[in-house]
Amino acid sequence: MKPTQLSLGMRLRDDATFANYYPGANAVALGYVEHACEAEDQWMDGVLYIWGSAGVGRSHLLQAACLRVEERGGRALYLPLAELGEYDPNVLDNVEECDLLCLDDIQAVTGQAHWEEALFHAFNRLRDAGKQLLITADAAPRELPIKLPDLQSRLSLALVFQLHELSDDDKLRALQLRASRRGLQLPDDVGRFILSRSERSMTVLFDTLEQLDRASLQAQRKLTIPFLKEALGWQPLK
Repeated sequence: MKPTQLSLGMRLRDDATFANYYPGANAVALGYVEHACEAEDQWMDGVLYIWGSAGVGRSHLLQAACLRVEERGGRALYLPLAELGEYDPNVLDNVEECDLLCLDDIQAVTGQAHWEEALFHAFNRLRDAGKQLLITADAAPRELPIKLPDLQSRLSLALVFQLHELSDDDKLRALQLRASRRGLQLPDDVGRFILSRSERSMTVLFDTLEQLDRASLQAQRKLTIPFLKEALGWQPLK
């Protein structure tokens, strides 16, 4: 069964799985997200709210949750609100028919009266139907510019976790985990060289790894520092 998708063309990444997520200091949050995919009963108000800076894996976790629910035969819906803010909030109609609703980047629509009203009513319908709701944002609930008091009250009942940026050692392990699942061996020295030369966000690091994967397959060569310099066009630092 393929993941539930919008007619707007939203797609889930095939590599956005729990097995592909290296939690580092975020293991507790990961555990609660996984629990949300399998729990038959709601915890608290049935809302899990995850926030953190860009590149810490918020979208990855939501998409992994949707994939897990679909694998179990349930219905899940992933809505990236940063991409949907220009649309009418009627995209939230009938979301209570899903077992799990994942709202990514809720900060993109807060402060807009029509969206806040639609979110509040959607949250109530999900609660009444006994369904699960996962939300991500770039800030804690109390820091969002929410104008509707009822919506702010509803979010105050959520179970909240902050995702923390991985340490350098954890970023290396995350790269090695992703590489191994691609059938690549990423030695420590090569991984640390990538960390020393690339932008530090995991999104950029994973994109770099994907580029190296393609180059390695084409050239039929292992990942070494000389090959990495050649494939990425990285010149010696002056």
